[in-house]
Amino acid sequence: MTTESFQASRWTHGNFLFPTLIEVTDRAVLRRKRRWFGSDEVSISLAKVASVHIRTGLIWADILIESSGGTDPLASHGHTKAAARRIKELIESYQAAAPREAEGPARSP
Repeated sequence: MTTESFQASRWTHGNFLFPTLIEVTDRAVLRRKRRWFGSDEVSISLAKVASVHIRTGLIWADILIESSGGTDPLASHGHTKAAARRIKELIESYQAAAPREAEGPARSP
């Protein structure tokens, strides 16, 4: 199981002391936001990810990952444009590979 982590910039609003961390695995997307006492973690299974919306500015990008399961979307701001595009690329590639893995090996007639 491979995991890629993306940390928001400390120069953006709300990320100075405890920057938001997004982790993308082959099974789920996890947003981890630390606080003074504890942390806030939200995850969405890749099978339930409906869309990934990226809003770019001059330097930073905002990411909104929406779920088809009816839960609140994962939102994070302050990532680089390259990191936001990489997150979207990873999610789409894992989702494209998931149906092939579920089918199993090809059977010959």
